Amino acid sequence: MRNITIKVIPDSQQRYETSGDYWIDKCGTIQVRISKSKNWRHEALLLIHELTEMLLCIDRGVSFKAIDRFDMKFKGAGEPGDDPKAPYHREHRFATRVERLLARELRVNWAKYEAGL
Repeated sequence: MRNITIKVIPDSQQRYETSGDYWIDKCGTIQVRISKSKNWRHEALLLIHELTEMLLCIDRGVSFKAIDRFDMKFKGAGEPGDDPKAPYHREHRFATRVERLLARELRVNWAKYEAGL
């Protein structure tokens, strides 16, 4: 397992228009960035989503570079990972299910949460 650095940052500091991001830096450390929210529970949900998706991608050999290429070129509606053409579509959908389960346990209204992303 590699080291993982997790930071909560303003949306404006994300590498592209997203609320959660991960990559491997030049030193081999996995970097995870979550957009700042007024509600810590929302940040926690984003983090769990990104970590789940990332671990599944590592396990299944989905390249972070392929994810970046797809995400940074994406022009469709919604999240890039929801697009069936996304190289990590299956992993993204599973991570969303985990995120929804945790949202229920944290008493987060999913519709309101999703509208704020």
